[in-house]
Order: sequence, then C-alpha cells, then structure tokens
Amino acid sequence: MKHGQRTFITAATAAALVLLVGCGSGDGATEGGSGTSSGTKLAVVATTPEVADFARTIGGSDVTVTQIIKPNVDPHDYEPTPADIQAIGKAAIVVKNGVGLEEWLDQTIESAGFKGTVVDSSQGVTLREGGHEEGEDGHEEGEGAHEAEEHDPHIWHNPQNAKTMVTNIEKGLAAADPAHATAFAGNLKSYSAELDKLDADNEAAFARIPADQRKLVTNHDAFGYYVDRYKLQFVGSVIPSLDTSAELSAKQLNDLVAKIKATGAKAIFAETSLPPKSAEAIANQAGVKVIGGEDALYGDSIGAEGTPQGTYLGAERHNTQVIVTALGG
Repeated sequence: MKHGQRTFITAATAAALVLLVGCGSGDGATEGGSGTSSGTKLAVVATTPEVADFARTIGGSDVTVTQIIKPNVDPHDYEPTPADIQAIGKAAIVVKNGVGLEEWLDQTIESAGFKGTVVDSSQGVTLREGGHEEGEDGHEEGEGAHEAEEHDPHIWHNPQNAKTMVTNIEKGLAAADPAHATAFAGNLKSYSAELDKLDADNEAAFARIPADQRKLVTNHDAFGYYVDRYKLQFVGSVIPSLDTSAELSAKQLNDLVAKIKATGAKAIFAETSLPPKSAEAIANQAGVKVIGGEDALYGDSIGAEGTPQGTYLGAERHNTQVIVTALGG
C-alpha cells in the first residue's frame, strides 16, 4: 500500500460484515465491548504478531486474544477480512501497534460497530523520523528526504520500547477487567525483566564486534530503532522506505551497490515477510552474500506459532544471533 493511501472495504465486503457482526454472539465481552461477563475471559483483538504476543503474555489465562495479521504477512499491504471485522465486533479491547502502521484499522473498527477501547501500544515511545541519511559520524540519522514527515512504526525492535508497549497494554487490560488487574501487573513485572535481559544480551553480543564492522543492509527500513539502540551503521536497504511497496530506482540500486562496496558491508539481510529476489540481485552486483532462508530476519513479523521464533523474544534473539554471526562476532 502506498503511503497516503488507505484500504477501504468494498460495498460487498461491508454487507457481509454487517451480517457477520449482526450474527455474532459477543462471546467474551459484555454488550458494547466494555468488559467481561461472569466466568468468561476478556476478549482482545490484536493487530500485529508482536502486539498479539504482548497481549497474550500480559493477559495470560484471563484473556482470549484474536490476532489479525498472521506470521510472515506484510503488515504494510494488509487488507482486513470479514472474519477480522467479526472478531473486532465481539471484542472488549483492540490493541494496535500505532504510529500509522495499521492504516486500515479505523475504517475496519467503524465497519464492525466496535464500542470498546482501542489501546495504542506506542503511547509514550520516542519516535524516529522516517527514512535514513548517513551522518558525519557514519551512523544513520532519521529524516530521509522522501518521507521526512513520517515516523518509523517499527518501534518494537528496541526492547526498551517494547517495555513501554506492554505497559500500555497492561493498563488497558486492567481498566477493562479490574478483577484480574493484580495478575496482569504480575505478568508485566516478570515480562519486563525478560525484556531487560534481551536488551542486555543484545548489547553484550554487539560489544564483541568492532564498531567498524557493525554495518547493516536490509530488505527495507525496518530496523531503525534497532540500529540506534545498538550503535550499528545502517548502510542502506533494498526497499528504501518504511513501506514495503516502494521500489528501488536504477540510480538508487547503483548507489546502494557502490555504498556496500565502499563501506565493506559483508551481507544483505533478507526478511521473512518479503521476497529475496531483489536482495539477491543487488548482492550479486555488490559481491556480497544474502542472509536468508531460515536465517532471514523478522523485520515486520515474528515466527510461526510453536517455533522458537514464534514469540517476540524468540524472534528478536534470532535476529541478533543471525546479524552478529554474519558480521563476524
């Protein structure tokens, strides 16, 4: 989906949604989506795999979480389905990533007749400007000319931001279901400690790599918060945009190849939710390898349920292990 455009539900789909939502029983939520009925769990809809994992972790056994976007699906191009609207119509809470990642959500909520609470997990996160430009110190700086007006929505790639996100989710769950607020608070405390450990482990891993070798080339601009947090140098991306629908011009392609050669970057890192062909073509020209397949990074997603990478923590550990190994750590 191009920036500035929104996904609107077709008339036929909207009619189907009205029927689906009208037939919904409202399981897990009281009328109006404002809480739980006796003996039922709080019904939560979460948009992305990351915030769904956060909601499941903080909510524990006291919530049921319906995840809208499945693993390894590009969220930038997502279009909601009738089943999504049905789930939202029954929910007490909708949890979103925010920062404009879910351009489709407002229209979807309206179509569902949702009357509950929307929890924006990004509230309180210090946002990066969109795009990258290389600063005098060799590190990448925000505010690329082509999308300087936008903020980078990939906030979860800094574990400290993830702590803010889960705190927002815990507050939303506790407000909707005060009877289980103590349990939610306990889950938040233990998970925040795990996020701190992830952050410390990442810092220790990159500390073993000389600063002049910490050079990252990715499929698209998904890792800005990660780059900033761990003091990497962002060389460039195959898709020079926060959005995956942008395309690399011939000049940008040649410039990226030249920059890879000039900086001595060792690899291009593919992403699980994007095809690797463009990355492979650029890598061939630049004389570097593509890190893909099972080692592809989780840029916009996490792994499939039941896999080691099927949680936020597992996906982020995977990313750091792959990057550190490829860069020679």
